Amino acid sequence: MIHGVTGRGERPETEPAAGPAAPPAGLSRGMVLLLAVVCGVAVGNVYFPQAVSPLVAEGLHVSADTATLVVTATQFGYAAGIFLLVPLGDRIPSRSLIAALLSLTGLGLLGAGLAPGLVPLVAASALVGVTTVVAPVVAPMAAGLVPEERRGAVTGTLLSGSLGGMLLSRAFGGSLGEWLGWRAPYLTSAAVALLIALVLLRALPKTAAPSRQSYPALVGESLRLLRTEPELRRSGFYQAMLFGAFSALWTGVALLMTGPAYGLGASAVGLLALVNAGTMICTPLAGRQVDRRGPDAVNLAAALAVLAAAAVLLFGGAGGAAGLTALAAGSLLLDVAMQSGMIANQVRIFALSDEARSRLNTAYMTCGYLGGSIGSWLGARCYEAFGWPGVCGLVAVLAALALARHLLHVKSRGSGA
Repeated sequence: MIHGVTGRGERPETEPAAGPAAPPAGLSRGMVLLLAVVCGVAVGNVYFPQAVSPLVAEGLHVSADTATLVVTATQFGYAAGIFLLVPLGDRIPSRSLIAALLSLTGLGLLGAGLAPGLVPLVAASALVGVTTVVAPVVAPMAAGLVPEERRGAVTGTLLSGSLGGMLLSRAFGGSLGEWLGWRAPYLTSAAVALLIALVLLRALPKTAAPSRQSYPALVGESLRLLRTEPELRRSGFYQAMLFGAFSALWTGVALLMTGPAYGLGASAVGLLALVNAGTMICTPLAGRQVDRRGPDAVNLAAALAVLAAAAVLLFGGAGGAAGLTALAAGSLLLDVAMQSGMIANQVRIFALSDEARSRLNTAYMTCGYLGGSIGSWLGARCYEAFGWPGVCGLVAVLAALALARHLLHVKSRGSGA
């Protein structure tokens, strides 16, 4: 339990009261679905560059490996945005914060679409990553507006939307980029983000911010929670490993499918991701399993599934129809496992406090996306040095580390430590 903040919603003695709390507005099924779409649109801005990067390389006359810096910059920016901006969810009413973030994202995407060279594009991509952190703001807001027994299911629905953004954005980016050039996905995404910002200013429920702490105190609290809460650290490690594997896979897939083994275009990467849209159906089911069986059981299954996915994906290097089948099956299994583990982790950390969910989510998501950024970078390096087997080996190592941490937890709990 967090020191100074209890799970019953009591305010810490060191934090000034924010006044009478507004009664929970609740979330209708329609609003949950709308928020899932918003999460998907925001998260998609981080992932469509993975399918577009080969087109960026061609359009800006740089190597394919160099063009992946756009992907890495976006993901590092996302990790920075989680750490620097998501804590404001405990300080600023969610409606205002979410609309402002989407507006800034739209402007960043516009700058990326108009960038004259790689360096400005990388800089604009980092800005987009920093500001498109809407999903980590929405999740704790929604958790505070639904009963505890529904949190797994609602979190699963929101993550299903985020996953849809991850997968469909690659199909959108790759297909639109091949048709109209690499700038088109950026400019179209800019228009969508600005439009949704206007819609949410009217549609989102009003919520009262639970904290009046200063911004430096909010950011510092996220670091303190990571230091003092072992369950938060454990959840963050799980996510860093599995999301690192996820990012390494999709960075490597783009290089594999557009390389000599397959000789396909960027749209093929998007189509492969589109096949994995079936994961959107699985994540709400995983959320209900978390509600029923607890987070630890789902974390164990997720780590084992990623290990199995690495073995299946290895056959994807063979090329041809058999290789494409292995890529589709292995990436689908990995996607389901990573998202299921994320639901389990968030349900675990949201139970630690009613008052500091945004700060808890900040620490957790920062760990996850730092792992994803490093995984993306390592995936490109492993592919360059060892080819596709190197990427699959990296996925297996990261999953094994998550599994080892889980088994260590089980052992320490069994010994009463």
